[in-house]
Amino acid sequence: MTAPDAAAPIVSDVAPRASWRESMAVYLQPRVLIVMMLGFSSGLPLALSGSTLQIWMTESGIDLRAIGLFVLVGTPYTLKFLWAPLVDALHIPLLTRRFGRRRGWLVFSQLLLIAAILLLASTDPAKAPWFVALGALLVAATSATQDIVVDAFRVESLPESEQAAGMAAYVAAYRIGMLVSTAGALFFVSALEGTGLVRASAWAWGYVGMATMVLIGTVTALIATEPEQSVRAELATRAKGGFARIVNAAVGAFSEFIARKDALAILVFIVLFKFTDAFSGSMTAPFVIDLGFTRNDYAAIVKGVGLAATLIGGFAGGFVARRYPLAASLWIGGILQAVANLSFSWLAMVGVDQWALALAITAENFTSAIGTVIFVAYLSALCRNPLHTATQYALLTALAAVGRTYLSASAGFVAEATGWPLFFVICTLVALPSLILLAWLQRRGHFAALQA
Repeated sequence: MTAPDAAAPIVSDVAPRASWRESMAVYLQPRVLIVMMLGFSSGLPLALSGSTLQIWMTESGIDLRAIGLFVLVGTPYTLKFLWAPLVDALHIPLLTRRFGRRRGWLVFSQLLLIAAILLLASTDPAKAPWFVALGALLVAATSATQDIVVDAFRVESLPESEQAAGMAAYVAAYRIGMLVSTAGALFFVSALEGTGLVRASAWAWGYVGMATMVLIGTVTALIATEPEQSVRAELATRAKGGFARIVNAAVGAFSEFIARKDALAILVFIVLFKFTDAFSGSMTAPFVIDLGFTRNDYAAIVKGVGLAATLIGGFAGGFVARRYPLAASLWIGGILQAVANLSFSWLAMVGVDQWALALAITAENFTSAIGTVIFVAYLSALCRNPLHTATQYALLTALAAVGRTYLSASAGFVAEATGWPLFFVICTLVALPSLILLAWLQRRGHFAALQA
């Protein structure tokens, strides 16, 4: 799709507003509910190779240095774009023919995920920690593969008017899935120990229980319908060989994006839009503890109240994106997530006060979730070619992680040099480049082209 000339009027970006009732009713659409259930399945495995596994290893007496190295098993989540072309291009024997291109991969990745979790359940950290590492790596790899398919399925199955709502529902269910595999798994293991099971067996059966929870996603995939875009792409490439389809997916995802008008500016905008969040978020935990709050305060308020604010903010973001045009929604999300950092500057001056901490965390998590949902709706709008949706979306999300992973690495040095009140003012100011780019892209007709 060709973007309009630079002289195109900005008013072309204006779309009819959805009514309040329509904005809320979208969450009951079958397509959105399907995406929500897949979000639960995507969020479930993350802690099983992360924090929950670390607790299991700690209780098994594993050396802290070895436990620290286990963060490396999360590498597949970062590098998943490398095998995303396989998801776009290859057929799964029997499953693709029976369920379709995306649903076949959904079922396949979930079956692999169940097998990987069961393999991890059969290990013993005390006796073979490196075998545990292998099992955890397989869980992460199969989970990342499931994420690739779910992202492509969501983008292709939801019309643009439902993308933000679908993402809000996805994020809420994803968080619940993480809660089940952390607090839920720990309570389940404790209950099993209460029945008389030894600790090793309780942990093993706890992971078996988590493996069965993946079936929620499998049943969802079975009752879903294949996206029409995927069906058309399958028919268009049926005559090509597997290798040719892989090359087309990998090369096409990149070349099509680079061919866009103002592609470089778009890429920089993707890197910078959530940078304000990443820069402040990397210092939230040290800030709270350094200010004088206890670990219990952090757990109850930052994680407890913060989770509730994130869930509500996600649905609010879906409502905003449903009611307003894409560019206007990005303005709302971008400004809110930047200004919310000032609540931490205020907290730094107030000092240790649980209510002030709750208010600051609520403001930050609520606005961050709004910005995230709107931003993902934007990324989804960029990935509209079903021949390589999975590859292109994986590439863009990897690019978006640059700000979170690398640019925010200097946050500690800035905080130490400036002090907490000024640091969070700077966190607000680092949003300015992305907002300037947003204005420039809007003037160039970029968002009007996406919604045409």
